[in-house]
Amino acid sequence: MELKDLTKLAKLAVNVKPSATYSFEGETFTASEINETLRKELNAIAGNYHLYEQNKHTIFALVEQVVDDVLPQRVIEEYGRFAEITTVAQGDKAIFRQKITAASRRRAKQFITKAGLAGVYEVFKLDGKSYELPVTAFGGAAQISIEEFLDGRLDFNELVDIVMEGLDEAIYKEIETALIAAANELSTVNKHTDTSFKETEMDKLLSIADSYGRSTIYCTFEFAATMMPSDASWYSNDMKEARWNNGYLANYKGHDVVVLNQSLTDETNSMKVIDPAYAWIIPTGADKPVKIAFEGQTLVDDRKNDDWSREIQVYRKLGVGALITNNICVYKNETLTKEVK
Repeated sequence: MELKDLTKLAKLAVNVKPSATYSFEGETFTASEINETLRKELNAIAGNYHLYEQNKHTIFALVEQVVDDVLPQRVIEEYGRFAEITTVAQGDKAIFRQKITAASRRRAKQFITKAGLAGVYEVFKLDGKSYELPVTAFGGAAQISIEEFLDGRLDFNELVDIVMEGLDEAIYKEIETALIAAANELSTVNKHTDTSFKETEMDKLLSIADSYGRSTIYCTFEFAATMMPSDASWYSNDMKEARWNNGYLANYKGHDVVVLNQSLTDETNSMKVIDPAYAWIIPTGADKPVKIAFEGQTLVDDRKNDDWSREIQVYRKLGVGALITNNICVYKNETLTKEVK
């Protein structure tokens, strides 16, 4: 099978759902059949040590093309509601245009944050504002064995997940860095810091953001679980059931609550990746505050360890920044910490 067909099959394998069936080259396959077909094709070119050494760059090219296709899409699915994402060719500049609405011309102070590894810098002005988002190199490595896939102990989608996990976490960390820097630039009335969740303070922030369009609340599960009305008369049976089933209310006084994924920094389970103290309140129709740019292509290589296992190394150029206006608000609950207690 040619590389283009392997790539098509591999992309399908990465995105399959276990219970679904899929069409490939006019035939219908289950998820397990797709992975088994891909496994057989890769076995033909890398089924033993010498074949792997001869053809490993074909496998790396396959992984690179799949990551280039899948990673931006996964980032869109995960962060697309509050992040604008673009992909540019190697050497091109990532330029984001800030919308200038009638409302913002009248009353919205607009500014940018210089945060993360690279930051965001204004490069030129047109009718609105345009900004260049510089990118930097992110690298990661995962010790895996190609034999795990060839022997059937690891599906290709799991292999790619391992490869992309570090990049995804790096993006998440950069988003947090940019947003927290943005919070420091907000007007005093646009933010509140407390040692608990206070309904009246959250409602004040919601009223500010709502004046620009009905807002959505973005936070971790920990923060969402604290958002309960103090007046028991607010509690309906539906609310009680929703909180029992989910651990939080997915809707707070008519505002959608979007829970951001949380993860841990390492195997000790002692530190969270995302600071759970923050809740971001963003009005509908506002410029998405987070900007993410991918430049060029993913590069994959390997290194053989002393025990002959392989360390798959991934290199990707990307940039993350925050572009903020005073229609966004933030609540910080200082009792919620990154440390697992």
